[in-house]
Amino acid sequence: MIFGILESFNESPLLLYLGVLSLACIGGGVPPMIERRRRRAIENQLPTFLEALSDSVGAGRGLQEAMMEQSESNDGLLASLLAETLKEAHASSFEASLSAFAAKTRSSQVQRVMMLIETAIQQDSSLRNILSDLSRDYERLNDLMNQRETELSGRGMLIIIFVSIGLPVLIAFIVGLFAPASKGFQITAFNQTFSLFFAAASAVAVGVSGRMMGRLKDTLWWLPMWMTVSMGLYLGAVKAVGG
Repeated sequence: MIFGILESFNESPLLLYLGVLSLACIGGGVPPMIERRRRRAIENQLPTFLEALSDSVGAGRGLQEAMMEQSESNDGLLASLLAETLKEAHASSFEASLSAFAAKTRSSQVQRVMMLIETAIQQDSSLRNILSDLSRDYERLNDLMNQRETELSGRGMLIIIFVSIGLPVLIAFIVGLFAPASKGFQITAFNQTFSLFFAAASAVAVGVSGRMMGRLKDTLWWLPMWMTVSMGLYLGAVKAVGG
């Protein structure tokens, strides 16, 4: 079947072009994926960090001292970014360093938390209670977001795999079994048409999955790859089964 797929690249110029395009697009699709995982890792660390800050402030430490303590005692990207920012805070105000820290995380959750902390400082509000409430709120929010993302990602990948892999292989097996080229059936044009159909179906599946997961723009980078996979699998499987 692998040799059939490789031979399909010679017989279908479109498949070859899509293959080259998919390699280029993968380079554009990987960075958003890495950035999303980075941001979610930071946001998942946020509730624990806020709870620890609340305990430190409640023990009588100032906010800046508590933040420095937590950044040094905790691992993870959130703590390392905070430590890096606080070391640079000597050249600016503490409020400015909070804004710089929020910008470095590139997380809307962290940016909102830092804004609320700045407001609380200006209004001389109880930081301990505010930090504790924020910790509980974001823990619930992140639990819901993680659960939703896991469910939607699973469904989205299931749609793509079924349309781009399962369906082409199944139809190719049926065509190759009942109309094999080795028995004299002239189905070259038929196979080319069907391969285009599976490429289009894969494009639709990728679009639907991306929209469902709320990441349509990022998902479109992977569209040429899945089109190539579906076309290559169909043409290769037909050749492998039917000769």
